[in-house]
Amino acid sequence: MTASAARSMLPPLSADERAHSEALAAEIRAQVSAAGGWISFERFMELALYAPGLGYYSAGSRKIGRGGDFVTAPQMSDLFSRCLARSCAQVLKDTGGEILELGAGTGRMAEVLLRELASLGVTPARYAILEVSADLAARQREQLAALPPQLLERVVWLERLPEPPVDGVILANEVLDALPCRRFVHQDGRLRELGVSLTGAGDFQDSAAPPDTALALACAALADELGTGFAEGYISEVCLRVEPWLAGLAGCLTRGMLLLFDYGLPRRHYYHAQRTRGTLRCHFRHRAHDDPYVNVGVQDITAWVDFTRVAEVGTAAGLELAGFTSQAAFLMATGLEDLVAAAADDLERARLAAEARRLIMPDEMGEAFKAVALTRALGGAPPGFELQDLRDLL
Repeated sequence: MTASAARSMLPPLSADERAHSEALAAEIRAQVSAAGGWISFERFMELALYAPGLGYYSAGSRKIGRGGDFVTAPQMSDLFSRCLARSCAQVLKDTGGEILELGAGTGRMAEVLLRELASLGVTPARYAILEVSADLAARQREQLAALPPQLLERVVWLERLPEPPVDGVILANEVLDALPCRRFVHQDGRLRELGVSLTGAGDFQDSAAPPDTALALACAALADELGTGFAEGYISEVCLRVEPWLAGLAGCLTRGMLLLFDYGLPRRHYYHAQRTRGTLRCHFRHRAHDDPYVNVGVQDITAWVDFTRVAEVGTAAGLELAGFTSQAAFLMATGLEDLVAAAADDLERARLAAEARRLIMPDEMGEAFKAVALTRALGGAPPGFELQDLRDLL
């Protein structure tokens, strides 16, 4: 899709959205100019999503749900969180301890998870939420206010990873895809980094430059592992921030499970020769497109996850790769069918069945989304990974 095509298919911005976007764009332009006319795409994405007071996740727009830009699995159906509770319950039984959720969205998953864990008789000692968005943290407090007092008193919000380390479960649903990534292109027979410069009119545009050492080494390692070079014009992404992010999480897990859900692929599928334009996607009012330079600050920017890198970094940090499977297989293994069958009446059962289909069907979320479990000092795989083991693909 061309940039002009992406712009033409999107709904117009409100006056407030336009003013907000223009303010952030001006800030990024200033940084491009100060850097000599070019910044990495990683830096552009970081500013677009997280610039204080202006970035997509730092400002006050509604992002998730029917009135936002995208819908996550916990928003789509409480069945997701109820199944997740069954996996967490077993780990909490083994470890005692707590749950730490990274980027809790609207708070719906936390609410349903706590209620379901209580019904299973396994309530965490603490439910901590690490949230970078002040707007989302406010929505989470509003959502969780409906919890019974004995559950609400266990919820805390953190500004940084906890000290001392956690015994229990660390959860991250659709967090990895929002880590700023580097982009590269194979151009004129050599690797180039795709960054951002300005047109004569001051618009953002892709601009190639020599890669720095970190990107050059990462792409050389990819080419060596894949056994084939990249074709002329091949564009893709590398997320080098996975390493420090996961290393930090591994450092704050004493015993238990790090459970990640996101859309992504094993490395050989991610960098397939036919995937010539990468996986970068933007989301605005439930429309997906591939132009990151439109609606800056009021649209989401994501890239799919290289789960091979996640596995490599996690194991290098001392965690065990305990499971890798599709979201569909995870939910089926944690009792999705039983939850639907237990509905109070036929109408409720039909509603839940429709929600379940969206969560597990291949053309919905079932196959594109994966679950990966990284554990420390646990015996065997946690519940959710019994039906399908995809670790050999990594």
